[in-house]
Amino acid sequence: MRAAEQWAEIEADFPASWTEARLAFTPEGDAPRAAAILAPLAPGRIGDELRIHVTRAGSGVERARNAFGRLDARRVWGTLRLLGTSTEVSAEPAEARAGAASDLVDAWNDVLAQLPPDWSDVLCQLDLDSSDHLPRAALLGAPLNPTRVPGEIAIRFRVSGEHGYGTSAGMTRRCLERMDAEGITGRLSVVLGLSDSDHAVTQGPVWRVAGRSV
Repeated sequence: MRAAEQWAEIEADFPASWTEARLAFTPEGDAPRAAAILAPLAPGRIGDELRIHVTRAGSGVERARNAFGRLDARRVWGTLRLLGTSTEVSAEPAEARAGAASDLVDAWNDVLAQLPPDWSDVLCQLDLDSSDHLPRAALLGAPLNPTRVPGEIAIRFRVSGEHGYGTSAGMTRRCLERMDAEGITGRLSVVLGLSDSDHAVTQGPVWRVAGRSV
């Protein structure tokens, strides 16, 4: 199926209040050529897959329609799939917004709830839903001292319990709150963890992941 037709089918199923769509296009042939054709949509690339954001505001929809049409005109075939949509949030009283928990903060609360009472060090990974989120997430999460995960749209950071090398649980929560406030979405998980570690002669443990010290 042509890219423009795939887009039309995907768009037809959007909720009435959608504001942004996150898509992935996997070309059957030359990924760099497809990326060049889709340049007006500023695609990000993960392997041979191109990640695209389409906004409803302004001329976003028309720009997407034209870009997918150019793919078809140049006979660049591939599969377009929807990763997710954002919808307009109805206004809420300030009191309700203040008391509502957000996605990443909720995920962090779940992580803390699953850790043993004597946890001392954890290495966390935040897999982001879009490469567009990476620069802003790294900035808002600067106190976490985040590092990029090679080949993935993700950052890793260390969190310490009462002492040692790593950000405190409270500061971690505040960083995630800032990301939630700007609509940054993703999945949070624990890669490695230790309990009751002794930091008498070191700042903290050194883990090796894929042959690298972290």
